[in-house]
Amino acid sequence: MGHDHSTGRSRGRLGVALGLALVVLVLEVVGGLLSGSVALLADAAHVGGDAAGVGLALFAATMAGRPPTPRRTFGWQRLEVLAAAVNASLLLAVTGWVLVAAVRRLDSPREVETGTMLAVALVGLAANAVSLLVLSGADRDNLNVRGAYLEVLADLLGSVAVVGAALVIALTGFDRADAVVAIGIAVAVVPRALHLLREAVDVLLEATPKGVDLEHVRDHLLAEDGVLDVHDLHAWTITSGLPVLSAHVVVDQAVLALGNGPVLERLGECLRGHFDVEHSTLQLEPAGHAASETLHCEVPDDAR
Repeated sequence: MGHDHSTGRSRGRLGVALGLALVVLVLEVVGGLLSGSVALLADAAHVGGDAAGVGLALFAATMAGRPPTPRRTFGWQRLEVLAAAVNASLLLAVTGWVLVAAVRRLDSPREVETGTMLAVALVGLAANAVSLLVLSGADRDNLNVRGAYLEVLADLLGSVAVVGAALVIALTGFDRADAVVAIGIAVAVVPRALHLLREAVDVLLEATPKGVDLEHVRDHLLAEDGVLDVHDLHAWTITSGLPVLSAHVVVDQAVLALGNGPVLERLGECLRGHFDVEHSTLQLEPAGHAASETLHCEVPDDAR
């Protein structure tokens, strides 16, 4: 229920951020054409890419709220992670484009109308600041919200760069100022986008969640009364904030004779209390069961 609530809250805030991004996009395109500012047009392309990323995140958050079905037992929650990977890739691509444009502008600076350039950049700066405040109150554990936050942060830095470049050009006539600042922004944004992409890929590859050390999990389970061994231990993440775990737990026969319920309850409480794993699937086995499974699965020579 808490996850559904945070998803709905994130969806509303992503919608506000998307609306503001589209407003900034239109203003910067018009302002860039009127002022002749390549920096504004480049920032508009950056904002456009980020708006597409936020829109994709909003779509994923909406789909993630759909209930599970017999075919998709976890619903569409993994779609959030796919969208986060696309968001990060899109941010890297657009930032790369801006970086190339900035390098070219160093070689061939152009004269621009700094008054229009500055006015549009200030409006964009204000809109991006509002978006950043809106997203800062959302679920920051959600990969899509974090991706959108990074995109809006990049837009905010872009607006700051354009404002600074406009002031420098107006005061000193140094036309290359916007290109220099744009390169600095790209260098700052790329590592953050790579980090987000790496986290999303880890989830897609079902890597062990951060904060879950499988050796520590094994030690805690073995410390429970009657537990003799733990094998086939796996942990992965369905979507942000939803780690799951499965394991085969070998239990003393005398403990099993009292029923599976008490053992499963103790093991579940251990996982929830120490590792924040709410969803776990545990198979209880008597001693020697794993060996018998291996024997039963062996294929006779004459059947090969």
